[in-house]
Amino acid sequence: MKKTSRRDVLRLGAALGGSALFGAAAFAQLGVGGPNKFDLLIRGGDVCDPSQNLRGKRDIGIRNGKIAAIEREIAADMGSQVIEASGRLVTPGLVDLHAHVFPQVSAIGLPADELVPFTATTTYVSAGDAGGNTFSALKHQVIGQARSRIFAFVHISSIGLSGFPVGEMREIDYANVDLAAKTIAENQDVVLGVKVRETVEMVGTNGIEPLRRARLAAERSGTNARVMCHIGNAPGNLADVLDLLRPGDVLTHAYSGAGNNTVQNGQLIAAALEAKKRGVIIDVGHGGGSFAYEVAEPAIKQGLVPDTISSDIHAYSGNSPGMPFLPWVMSKFLNMGFTLEQVITMATERPAKVIGRVEKLGTLQVGAPADVSMFDLVEGPVEFVDTVKVTRKGNKYLKPIQTVRAGRAYGRPFPSPFTYP
Repeated sequence: MKKTSRRDVLRLGAALGGSALFGAAAFAQLGVGGPNKFDLLIRGGDVCDPSQNLRGKRDIGIRNGKIAAIEREIAADMGSQVIEASGRLVTPGLVDLHAHVFPQVSAIGLPADELVPFTATTTYVSAGDAGGNTFSALKHQVIGQARSRIFAFVHISSIGLSGFPVGEMREIDYANVDLAAKTIAENQDVVLGVKVRETVEMVGTNGIEPLRRARLAAERSGTNARVMCHIGNAPGNLADVLDLLRPGDVLTHAYSGAGNNTVQNGQLIAAALEAKKRGVIIDVGHGGGSFAYEVAEPAIKQGLVPDTISSDIHAYSGNSPGMPFLPWVMSKFLNMGFTLEQVITMATERPAKVIGRVEKLGTLQVGAPADVSMFDLVEGPVEFVDTVKVTRKGNKYLKPIQTVRAGRAYGRPFPSPFTYP
Protein backbone atom coordinates (compact mmCIF):
# COMPACT_ATOMS: atom_id res chain seq x y z
CA MET A 1 0.00 0.00 0.00
CA LYS A 2 1.30 3.41 -0.94
CA LYS A 3 2.27 5.54 2.04
CA THR A 4 0.28 8.77 2.30
CA SER A 5 2.52 11.81 2.44
CA ARG A 6 1.85 15.10 4.23
CA ARG A 7 1.55 16.72 0.79
CA ASP A 8 -1.20 14.26 -0.17
CA VAL A 9 -3.09 15.07 3.01
CA LEU A 10 -2.88 18.82 2.37
CA ARG A 11 -3.98 18.36 -1.25
CA LEU A 12 -7.02 16.31 -0.12
CA GLY A 13 -7.89 18.89 2.51
CA ALA A 14 -7.81 21.67 -0.05
CA ALA A 15 -10.12 19.70 -2.33
CA LEU A 16 -12.57 18.99 0.45
CA GLY A 17 -12.50 22.62 1.50
CA GLY A 18 -13.38 23.66 -2.03
CA SER A 19 -15.85 22.48 -4.61
CA ALA A 20 -15.89 18.78 -3.75
CA LEU A 21 -17.63 19.11 -0.39
CA PHE A 22 -19.06 22.58 -0.50
CA GLY A 23 -19.95 22.86 -4.15
CA ALA A 24 -23.52 23.20 -5.36
CA ALA A 25 -24.01 19.49 -6.01
CA ALA A 26 -22.80 18.53 -2.57
CA PHE A 27 -24.95 21.14 -0.86
CA ALA A 28 -27.96 19.89 -2.80
CA GLN A 29 -27.24 16.34 -1.71
CA LEU A 30 -27.08 17.53 1.89
CA GLY A 31 -30.35 19.35 1.42
CA VAL A 32 -28.92 22.72 2.40
CA GLY A 33 -28.67 25.80 0.26
CA GLY A 34 -25.08 26.79 0.88
CA PRO A 35 -23.97 30.40 0.52
CA ASN A 36 -26.71 32.65 -0.90
CA LYS A 37 -28.93 29.77 -1.93
CA PHE A 38 -32.19 28.25 -0.73
CA ASP A 39 -32.61 24.73 0.63
CA LEU A 40 -35.95 24.51 -1.19
CA LEU A 41 -37.48 26.70 -3.87
CA ILE A 42 -41.19 26.56 -4.77
CA ARG A 43 -41.59 28.23 -8.15
CA GLY A 44 -44.44 29.66 -10.17
CA GLY A 45 -47.36 28.90 -7.88
CA ASP A 46 -50.55 30.91 -7.49
CA VAL A 47 -49.82 32.02 -3.93
CA CYS A 48 -52.75 32.90 -1.68
CA ASP A 49 -51.79 34.19 1.76
CA PRO A 50 -54.61 36.29 3.24
CA SER A 51 -52.39 37.33 6.16
CA GLN A 52 -50.48 39.49 3.67
CA ASN A 53 -53.39 40.29 1.36
CA LEU A 54 -51.33 38.37 -1.18
CA ARG A 55 -52.72 36.61 -4.22
CA GLY A 56 -50.67 36.09 -7.35
CA LYS A 57 -47.80 34.26 -8.97
CA ARG A 58 -44.83 34.11 -6.61
CA ASP A 59 -41.71 32.08 -5.93
CA ILE A 60 -40.99 31.02 -2.34
CA GLY A 61 -37.45 30.51 -1.07
CA ILE A 62 -36.93 28.39 2.04
CA ARG A 63 -33.80 28.23 4.16
CA ASN A 64 -33.21 26.57 7.53
CA GLY A 65 -36.85 25.60 7.92
CA LYS A 66 -38.13 29.16 7.51
CA ILE A 67 -39.62 31.25 4.71
CA ALA A 68 -36.60 33.25 3.55
CA ALA A 69 -38.03 35.02 0.49
CA ILE A 70 -41.29 35.41 -1.38
CA GLU A 71 -40.77 37.19 -4.67
CA ARG A 72 -42.22 37.50 -8.15
CA GLU A 73 -39.34 35.50 -9.57
CA ILE A 74 -36.35 33.63 -8.17
CA ALA A 75 -33.96 31.89 -10.55
CA ALA A 76 -34.28 28.10 -10.49
CA ASP A 77 -30.56 27.66 -9.85
CA MET A 78 -30.99 29.46 -6.53
CA GLY A 79 -32.63 26.38 -5.03
CA SER A 80 -30.79 23.25 -3.98
CA GLN A 81 -34.14 21.49 -4.38
CA VAL A 82 -36.95 22.85 -6.54
CA ILE A 83 -40.69 22.20 -6.67
CA GLU A 84 -42.39 23.50 -9.81
CA ALA A 85 -45.85 24.72 -8.76
CA SER A 86 -47.02 26.41 -11.94
CA GLY A 87 -50.81 26.29 -12.19
CA ARG A 88 -51.14 25.18 -8.58
CA LEU A 89 -52.63 27.02 -5.63
CA VAL A 90 -50.01 27.56 -2.91
CA THR A 91 -51.10 28.45 0.64
CA PRO A 92 -49.70 28.48 4.16
CA GLY A 93 -49.65 24.99 5.63
CA LEU A 94 -53.12 24.06 6.84
CA VAL A 95 -53.80 24.13 10.58
CA ASP A 96 -56.49 21.74 11.85
CA LEU A 97 -57.84 22.86 15.23
CA HIS A 98 -59.82 19.64 15.82
CA ALA A 99 -58.35 16.26 14.89
CA HIS A 100 -57.69 12.88 16.52
CA VAL A 101 -54.08 11.80 16.11
CA PHE A 102 -53.30 9.44 19.02
CA PRO A 103 -53.56 5.99 17.43
CA GLN A 104 -51.70 4.11 20.12
CA VAL A 105 -54.13 4.88 22.95
CA SER A 106 -57.13 6.85 21.70
CA ALA A 107 -59.59 4.35 20.26
CA ILE A 108 -60.36 6.60 17.28
CA GLY A 109 -56.95 8.17 16.64
CA LEU A 110 -55.02 8.09 13.35
CA PRO A 111 -51.30 8.69 12.61
CA ALA A 112 -50.92 12.36 11.70
CA ASP A 113 -48.13 11.87 9.17
CA GLU A 114 -50.07 9.23 7.25
CA LEU A 115 -52.98 11.64 6.88
CA VAL A 116 -50.92 14.32 5.14
CA PRO A 117 -51.47 13.19 1.50
CA PHE A 118 -55.21 13.51 2.06
CA THR A 119 -55.26 16.55 4.33
CA ALA A 120 -52.36 18.83 3.22
CA THR A 121 -52.20 19.66 6.92
CA THR A 122 -48.96 20.60 8.65
CA THR A 123 -50.32 21.34 12.15
CA TYR A 124 -52.89 19.25 14.01
CA VAL A 125 -54.55 19.78 17.37
CA SER A 126 -55.40 16.57 19.20
CA ALA A 127 -58.87 17.33 20.54
CA GLY A 128 -59.04 15.45 23.83
CA ASP A 129 -57.53 12.15 22.71
CA ALA A 130 -55.51 12.02 25.93
CA GLY A 131 -56.55 12.64 29.50
CA GLY A 132 -54.27 13.23 32.44
CA ASN A 133 -53.53 9.50 32.78
CA THR A 134 -52.49 9.08 29.16
CA PHE A 135 -51.08 12.47 28.18
CA SER A 136 -47.43 11.58 28.73
CA ALA A 137 -47.71 8.87 26.08
CA LEU A 138 -49.23 11.35 23.61
CA LYS A 139 -46.47 13.87 24.23
CA HIS A 140 -43.49 11.54 24.07
CA GLN A 141 -44.60 8.71 21.79
CA VAL A 142 -46.61 10.73 19.27
CA ILE A 143 -45.92 14.47 19.40
CA GLY A 144 -42.21 13.93 20.01
CA GLN A 145 -41.81 11.56 17.05
CA ALA A 146 -44.15 12.98 14.41
CA ARG A 147 -43.04 15.07 11.46
CA SER A 148 -46.37 16.89 11.73
CA ARG A 149 -46.61 19.65 14.31
CA ILE A 150 -49.08 18.58 17.00
CA PHE A 151 -50.70 20.47 19.88
CA ALA A 152 -53.41 19.19 22.20
CA PHE A 153 -56.39 19.82 24.41
CA VAL A 154 -56.19 17.45 27.36
CA HIS A 155 -59.50 15.77 28.15
CA ILE A 156 -61.22 16.52 31.46
CA SER A 157 -61.70 12.75 31.69
CA SER A 158 -58.50 11.21 33.01
CA ILE A 159 -58.82 8.35 30.51
CA GLY A 160 -59.35 10.58 27.47
CA LEU A 161 -60.90 8.69 24.58
CA SER A 162 -59.29 5.33 25.39
CA GLY A 163 -62.65 3.88 26.45
CA PHE A 164 -64.51 4.69 23.21
CA PRO A 165 -67.31 3.90 22.36
CA VAL A 166 -68.28 3.99 26.06
CA GLY A 167 -68.89 7.61 27.09
CA GLU A 168 -65.85 8.87 28.96
CA MET A 169 -67.96 11.09 31.24
CA ARG A 170 -70.65 8.63 32.26
CA GLU A 171 -68.56 8.14 35.40
CA ILE A 172 -68.08 11.64 36.81
CA ASP A 173 -65.13 10.62 38.98
CA TYR A 174 -63.02 10.45 35.81
CA ALA A 175 -63.36 14.25 35.65
CA ASN A 176 -60.37 14.91 37.89
CA VAL A 177 -59.98 18.69 38.01
CA ASP A 178 -56.62 18.78 39.75
CA LEU A 179 -55.08 16.19 37.42
CA ALA A 180 -56.25 18.07 34.32
CA ALA A 181 -55.04 21.39 35.74
CA LYS A 182 -51.64 19.92 36.56
CA THR A 183 -51.30 18.40 33.07
CA ILE A 184 -52.10 21.75 31.48
CA ALA A 185 -49.72 23.71 33.71
CA GLU A 186 -46.79 21.34 33.22
CA ASN A 187 -47.13 21.07 29.44
CA GLN A 188 -47.82 24.59 28.25
CA ASP A 189 -45.53 24.10 25.27
CA VAL A 190 -48.11 21.85 23.62
CA VAL A 191 -51.32 21.93 25.68
CA LEU A 192 -53.84 24.63 24.73
CA GLY A 193 -56.45 23.79 27.34
CA VAL A 194 -59.06 21.22 28.27
CA LYS A 195 -61.60 19.34 26.15
CA VAL A 196 -65.06 18.18 27.14
CA ARG A 197 -67.81 16.45 25.13
CA GLU A 198 -71.24 17.68 26.15
CA THR A 199 -73.38 15.06 24.45
CA VAL A 200 -75.94 12.92 26.23
CA GLU A 201 -74.29 9.71 25.01
CA MET A 202 -70.96 10.83 26.52
CA VAL A 203 -72.07 12.36 29.83
CA GLY A 204 -75.03 10.14 30.71
CA THR A 205 -76.87 11.61 33.70
CA ASN A 206 -74.06 14.02 34.59
CA GLY A 207 -75.46 16.88 32.53
CA ILE A 208 -73.15 19.90 32.33
CA GLU A 209 -71.08 18.99 35.38
CA PRO A 210 -68.18 17.80 33.13
CA LEU A 211 -68.13 21.27 31.49
CA ARG A 212 -68.14 22.98 34.87
CA ARG A 213 -65.14 20.86 35.88
CA ALA A 214 -63.37 21.50 32.57
CA ARG A 215 -63.70 25.25 33.08
CA LEU A 216 -62.49 24.93 36.68
CA ALA A 217 -59.45 22.91 35.54
CA ALA A 218 -58.57 25.58 32.96
CA GLU A 219 -58.79 28.29 35.62
CA ARG A 220 -57.00 26.27 38.30
CA SER A 221 -54.05 25.61 35.95
CA GLY A 222 -52.93 29.21 36.39
CA THR A 223 -52.48 29.56 32.63
CA ASN A 224 -54.49 31.11 29.82
CA ALA A 225 -55.96 27.70 29.07
CA ARG A 226 -59.00 27.49 26.82
CA VAL A 227 -61.94 25.11 27.06
CA MET A 228 -62.93 23.28 23.88
CA CYS A 229 -66.53 22.19 24.24
CA HIS A 230 -67.99 19.59 21.88
CA ILE A 231 -71.76 19.77 21.40
CA GLY A 232 -74.00 17.26 19.70
CA ASN A 233 -77.20 16.08 21.30
CA ALA A 234 -76.51 18.32 24.27
CA PRO A 235 -78.03 17.45 27.66
CA GLY A 236 -80.80 19.68 28.97
CA ASN A 237 -80.97 23.28 27.81
CA LEU A 238 -78.20 24.01 25.28
CA ALA A 239 -78.16 27.61 26.49
CA ASP A 240 -76.85 26.39 29.85
CA VAL A 241 -73.85 24.88 28.05
CA LEU A 242 -73.17 27.91 25.89
CA ASP A 243 -73.48 30.35 28.78
CA LEU A 244 -70.58 28.66 30.59
CA LEU A 245 -68.15 29.32 27.74
CA ARG A 246 -65.78 32.23 28.22
CA PRO A 247 -64.21 34.58 25.63
CA GLY A 248 -61.48 32.56 23.89
CA ASP A 249 -63.06 29.20 24.62
CA VAL A 250 -63.89 27.06 21.58
CA LEU A 251 -67.35 25.80 20.64
CA THR A 252 -66.74 22.89 18.29
CA HIS A 253 -69.38 21.09 16.18
CA ALA A 254 -71.22 24.41 16.06
CA TYR A 255 -73.35 23.15 13.13
CA SER A 256 -74.07 19.66 14.39
CA GLY A 257 -77.34 18.08 13.35
CA ALA A 258 -77.19 15.47 16.12
CA GLY A 259 -80.24 16.47 18.11
CA ASN A 260 -80.16 19.44 20.50
CA ASN A 261 -78.26 21.99 18.39
CA THR A 262 -77.73 25.70 17.77
CA VAL A 263 -80.63 26.01 15.31
CA GLN A 264 -84.08 25.06 16.58
CA ASN A 265 -87.22 25.36 14.44
CA GLY A 266 -85.19 27.19 11.84
CA GLN A 267 -83.96 29.83 14.29
CA LEU A 268 -80.51 30.32 15.76
CA ILE A 269 -80.84 30.21 19.53
CA ALA A 270 -80.00 33.47 21.26
CA ALA A 271 -77.33 31.91 23.51
CA ALA A 272 -75.30 30.85 20.45
CA LEU A 273 -75.22 34.34 19.02
CA GLU A 274 -74.39 35.81 22.45
CA ALA A 275 -71.49 33.36 22.76
CA LYS A 276 -70.17 34.51 19.39
CA LYS A 277 -70.50 38.17 20.38
CA ARG A 278 -68.56 37.75 23.63
CA GLY A 279 -65.63 36.10 21.87
CA VAL A 280 -66.27 32.37 21.99
CA ILE A 281 -64.51 30.82 18.97
CA ILE A 282 -66.95 29.14 16.60
CA ASP A 283 -65.34 26.01 15.16
CA VAL A 284 -66.75 23.69 12.49
CA GLY A 285 -65.46 20.27 13.64
CA HIS A 286 -67.17 18.46 10.74
CA GLY A 287 -66.46 14.85 11.77
CA GLY A 288 -68.63 11.88 10.96
CA GLY A 289 -71.76 13.13 12.69
CA SER A 290 -71.36 16.82 13.41
CA PHE A 291 -72.09 18.93 10.32
CA ALA A 292 -75.56 19.48 8.87
CA TYR A 293 -76.30 21.90 6.04
CA GLU A 294 -79.77 22.48 7.48
CA VAL A 295 -78.12 23.80 10.65
CA ALA A 296 -75.08 25.51 9.12
CA GLU A 297 -76.92 27.47 6.43
CA PRO A 298 -79.49 29.22 8.68
CA ALA A 299 -76.98 29.59 11.53
CA ILE A 300 -74.49 31.39 9.30
CA LYS A 301 -77.19 33.51 7.70
CA GLN A 302 -78.36 34.56 11.16
CA GLY A 303 -74.87 35.51 12.38
CA LEU A 304 -73.13 32.36 13.66
CA VAL A 305 -70.26 32.61 11.17
CA PRO A 306 -67.36 30.19 11.75
CA ASP A 307 -64.04 31.49 13.02
CA THR A 308 -62.19 28.28 12.23
CA ILE A 309 -62.74 25.37 9.87
CA SER A 310 -61.61 22.04 11.31
CA SER A 311 -62.05 18.43 10.28
CA ASP A 312 -62.59 16.23 13.36
CA ILE A 313 -60.81 13.56 11.34
CA HIS A 314 -60.60 10.16 13.04
CA ALA A 315 -60.89 6.46 12.29
CA TYR A 316 -64.67 6.55 11.91
CA SER A 317 -65.24 9.97 10.36
CA GLY A 318 -62.57 9.38 7.72
CA ASN A 319 -64.61 6.48 6.40
CA SER A 320 -67.93 8.33 6.45
CA PRO A 321 -69.72 9.74 3.35
CA GLY A 322 -69.01 13.32 4.46
CA MET A 323 -65.24 12.70 3.96
CA PRO A 324 -64.05 15.25 6.54
CA PHE A 325 -60.50 15.68 5.30
CA LEU A 326 -59.72 19.34 5.88
CA PRO A 327 -59.44 20.44 2.20
CA TRP A 328 -62.80 18.77 1.48
CA VAL A 329 -64.44 20.56 4.42
CA MET A 330 -62.93 23.82 3.19
CA SER A 331 -64.38 23.07 -0.23
CA LYS A 332 -67.85 22.75 1.26
CA PHE A 333 -67.59 26.26 2.66
CA LEU A 334 -66.11 27.55 -0.58
CA ASN A 335 -69.25 26.31 -2.31
CA MET A 336 -71.48 27.80 0.41
CA GLY A 337 -70.44 31.27 -0.73
CA PHE A 338 -67.30 31.98 1.27
CA THR A 339 -64.37 33.37 -0.72
CA LEU A 340 -61.16 31.42 -1.19
CA GLU A 341 -59.36 33.95 1.01
CA GLN A 342 -61.92 33.53 3.80
CA VAL A 343 -61.74 29.75 3.67
CA ILE A 344 -57.92 29.73 3.74
CA THR A 345 -57.86 32.19 6.64
CA MET A 346 -60.20 29.95 8.66
CA ALA A 347 -57.89 26.96 8.12
CA THR A 348 -54.52 28.70 8.57
CA GLU A 349 -54.09 32.08 10.24
CA ARG A 350 -57.07 31.97 12.62
CA PRO A 351 -56.49 28.52 14.14
CA ALA A 352 -52.79 29.40 14.37
CA LYS A 353 -53.71 32.41 16.49
CA VAL A 354 -55.86 30.21 18.71
CA ILE A 355 -52.83 27.97 19.21
CA GLY A 356 -50.66 31.01 19.94
CA ARG A 357 -47.41 29.11 20.40
CA VAL A 358 -45.49 29.67 17.15
CA GLU A 359 -44.67 33.08 15.71
CA LYS A 360 -46.14 33.62 12.21
CA LEU A 361 -47.64 30.15 12.08
CA GLY A 362 -50.38 29.99 9.44
CA THR A 363 -48.71 32.53 7.15
CA LEU A 364 -46.09 32.66 4.39
CA GLN A 365 -44.46 35.80 5.72
CA VAL A 366 -40.67 35.98 5.71
CA GLY A 367 -39.48 34.38 8.94
CA ALA A 368 -42.53 32.13 9.24
CA PRO A 369 -42.18 28.35 9.61
CA ALA A 370 -41.71 26.85 6.14
CA ASP A 371 -45.05 25.04 6.18
CA VAL A 372 -46.71 25.10 2.75
CA SER A 373 -49.74 23.38 1.22
CA MET A 374 -50.29 23.02 -2.52
CA PHE A 375 -53.54 22.22 -4.31
CA ASP A 376 -55.26 21.97 -7.62
CA LEU A 377 -58.35 24.16 -7.51
CA VAL A 378 -60.48 21.85 -9.59
CA GLU A 379 -63.30 23.54 -11.52
CA GLY A 380 -66.33 21.46 -12.46
CA PRO A 381 -69.47 19.81 -11.08
CA VAL A 382 -69.05 18.21 -7.66
CA GLU A 383 -71.45 16.88 -5.03
CA PHE A 384 -71.00 17.18 -1.29
CA VAL A 385 -72.82 15.31 1.47
CA ASP A 386 -73.16 16.27 5.11
CA THR A 387 -73.31 13.97 8.14
CA VAL A 388 -77.07 13.44 7.90
CA LYS A 389 -76.84 12.54 4.18
CA VAL A 390 -78.13 15.86 2.82
CA THR A 391 -76.39 16.78 -0.43
CA ARG A 392 -75.36 20.04 -2.06
CA LYS A 393 -74.04 20.68 -5.55
CA GLY A 394 -70.85 22.62 -6.12
CA ASN A 395 -68.58 23.77 -8.92
CA LYS A 396 -65.07 23.60 -7.44
CA TYR A 397 -62.99 21.83 -4.84
CA LEU A 398 -59.48 21.76 -3.41
CA LYS A 399 -57.40 18.71 -4.33
CA PRO A 400 -54.22 18.25 -2.23
CA ILE A 401 -51.07 17.93 -4.33
CA GLN A 402 -48.02 18.54 -2.13
CA THR A 403 -47.28 19.42 1.49
CA VAL A 404 -44.10 20.91 2.96
CA ARG A 405 -43.43 20.93 6.70
CA ALA A 406 -40.46 22.90 8.05
CA GLY A 407 -38.94 23.01 4.56
CA ARG A 408 -39.19 19.25 4.00
CA ALA A 409 -41.61 18.00 1.36
CA TYR A 410 -43.62 14.87 2.12
CA GLY A 411 -43.34 12.09 -0.45
CA ARG A 412 -40.21 13.38 -2.16
CA PRO A 413 -36.59 12.24 -1.94
CA PHE A 414 -35.16 13.08 1.46
CA PRO A 415 -32.12 15.32 1.87
CA SER A 416 -29.16 13.78 3.62
CA PRO A 417 -29.12 13.80 6.57
CA PHE A 418 -32.89 13.85 6.94
CA THR A 419 -33.66 16.17 9.82
CA TYR A 420 -36.58 18.35 10.79
CA PRO A 421 -37.30 20.68 13.71
